[in-house]
Amino acid sequence: MSEAQAVRLNYEDGLRAVELAREAIESYVCHGQREQPGSMREAFYQRTGALVRIESTRGRGSLRGCAGSYQTDEQLGHAIVDAAITAASDDSCGSELNASELNSVVVSTCIVRDVLLTDDPLADLELGTHGVAIDAGDRGGWLYPTIPVENDWSAREYLERACRKARLPPTAWQDEDVMVVLFSGEVFREREPNGSIEHLSL
Repeated sequence: MSEAQAVRLNYEDGLRAVELAREAIESYVCHGQREQPGSMREAFYQRTGALVRIESTRGRGSLRGCAGSYQTDEQLGHAIVDAAITAASDDSCGSELNASELNSVVVSTCIVRDVLLTDDPLADLELGTHGVAIDAGDRGGWLYPTIPVENDWSAREYLERACRKARLPPTAWQDEDVMVVLFSGEVFREREPNGSIEHLSL
C-alpha cells in the first residue's frame, strides 16, 4: 500500500471551500461564467484533489451533481471551482442544475487529505473514512467517502458499487489489472441551502 502526503484544513479553510464551490456553481448556472478563486487562503495553494457534491432538498431529495478528482496538479482553489462547475453541468447527473434550484440544494466539498493505492481493499478500507476510486485504464470511477455510511453499505458492497460506477463488473476490484485507490479527506457541508457549514469527521 502506498500513501501520498497528507493535506490538512482547518474549519475556516473548509468554510471558504464550500463558499467558493457555491459561488462557482451560481456563477456558472446564472451567468455561464467561471468563477475565479481570487485572493486565496494559504491552504488553497496546495495541490490536492477536491470533490464537490450537490444534493437536492426537494421532496425525498436526490443527487444533483458530484464531480472532481482525487488527484490533480491544480492548486486547490482552482480544483474546487472546476469540480463545482462540472457537478452543476449536465456532464454529472445527466441534467444541468438550473437557477430555480439554487435555494433548494446543499453543497458539500471533500478536500482530499490522503491517497492510498491498495492491493487488499477489504482489509484497508475504512467505511466512513475512505472514498473509493476504481481505475481500469479506459474505464474508471469513484464514490464519495460519506456514501456508504449514508446508505448502510458493507465494505464489499461499496467496492462493488464503485466498480459499477466505473462501468465494470461488480467484482472487478478483485482483478489484478484493476487499480483500487482509497482516499480520505476533509468533508465540509452546508446544513441547509446557503446555511451554516458543518465539518464531518472522517
